[in-house]
This record gives sequence, C-alpha cells and structure tokens, in this order.
Amino acid sequence: MSDIFREIDDDIRRDQAIDVWKKYGPWFLVAGALIVAATGGYRFYTHYETQKAEALGTRFQAAIEASAAGKSDDAAKEFTALASENGAGYGVLARFRAAAERSAADPADATKQFELLAADASIPPVLRGLARLRAATLVADSATMEELQTRLQPLAVPGGSWAGNARELLGLKALKAGDVAGAGKLFDEIMTDEIAPATLKQRVQVYLALVKAGSKLP
Repeated sequence: MSDIFREIDDDIRRDQAIDVWKKYGPWFLVAGALIVAATGGYRFYTHYETQKAEALGTRFQAAIEASAAGKSDDAAKEFTALASENGAGYGVLARFRAAAERSAADPADATKQFELLAADASIPPVLRGLARLRAATLVADSATMEELQTRLQPLAVPGGSWAGNARELLGLKALKAGDVAGAGKLFDEIMTDEIAPATLKQRVQVYLALVKAGSKLP
C-alpha cells in the first residue's frame, strides 16, 4: 500500500515540476544566461585591469630609468602623464615623482605640486604628510623660522609618522640661524622618540656633535 502512495506522491511532484517549468522555465534560461555573461564579463574586466596595471608599471619603470639617466624633463613628462591614469596606485606615485623631478628646475612649481598632494583628501594621511614635508624642505632655505614652523606644525606632533623628520628640518634651520640651544632641544626630542627611524637618529648624532661644539651650519 505504501508503494501506491509513493507513486502518487512522485506523480504529483512530477506534475508540479512540469507546471513550474512551463510557467518559469524561460526565466530560468534568462537567469542562467545572465550568470554566464556576468562571469565572462568579470573575467574580461579583471584581465583588462591586470594588463592595464602591467602597462602602467612598465611606463613607470621607464620613467624612473629616464630620471636615473639624467633625463629629468622626459621623466617629468611621463610621470605627469601617468599621474592622470587610474590604476594600481601609479597615479598618486607618479604625482609625487613628477613633483620631485621638477624640484631642481622649478622649485616653486614643485612646492605647489607637493602642496596640492598634501591637501588631497583622497590620498592616505601618511602620504599627505610626506607631501607636506617635501614642500617644506623645498622652501626651508628661503622661509623664515616662523613660516617653516607653520608648515611643519601639523607633522611635529608626538607619535606622528613624520614628527622626527619635521623636527630634523626645524633643528637644521635653527642651527643654521645660530640658535644652537633651540636646535639641540629639537635634536634631543628626536633621540628620545621611540618611533624615530634608526637612520634619522644616526644623522641627528652628527648634528648633536655640532651642537656640543657650539657650531652652526654655513
């Protein structure tokens, strides 16, 4: 008897499946086609983006080599072109390199480019800080101590990524102006900064030797 009920149940399920297919079958086919198309489109997109990133990387490396060969103008042009591209972060890196290439020929323009990078909220804070530091470095000789302090004040905070470098630049400015005591204070702060890089502290030891000797920078 149970076999009869099982057969009836199977027949009902089969009939229901046929009815569902008749009603929704075309939609199943469309959905399947869309899934296949989406998968293929995604693979094409990722392949395209990979190729694009590789091409940008090749161009970026070529610009670096041009810079190393002393072809600053060619390098600056290529970095500027790459700066307008969007892919694998090369756009931001190229903006930094383009500004750096301009620093020798046109410090004022390079300073402006670094200032634009420092004000760009779409860039990670650590890179914005680096841009602010680079801009301050370019004007360190011509700026007054007060102007330099205003530029570097956002960086010279305890625990900041660029705090040590900001203090170094201010310390050198003070040392050059003959403010040996002020320079020594700034250099001491670097030496006691736990996160200051070892290479920075090695440079500061040289500066402190000048401080102890009561010397100033030429």
